[in-house]
Amino acid sequence: MLETILLQTPGPASGGTINFVLIGGILLVFYFFMIRPQQKKSKDQKKFINEIKKGDEVITIGGMHGKITAIDESTVTLEVDRGARIKFEKASISLESSKSLTKS
Repeated sequence: MLETILLQTPGPASGGTINFVLIGGILLVFYFFMIRPQQKKSKDQKKFINEIKKGDEVITIGGMHGKITAIDESTVTLEVDRGARIKFEKASISLESSKSLTKS
């Protein structure tokens, strides 16, 4: 009886290996199309924030356009209109104004 049960169990099949390869391929595609570009974008944003200097024209995340008049460790003061100055966190600076105009 035990021999009959053992003979009915399937042996090692290559289907498990194929499934493993397919899952690995899906994970690779997910990494290269989703995770890696997001990491690169985040790295570029940090580099941009560290390289901003007084006099740069920038756009904040909220869409405010202005010229940098002062920079502290974590804040930036923007001149937005006729001498009006607003203080923002460095992390709220989105991109350089001249770069946004050339992309349009």
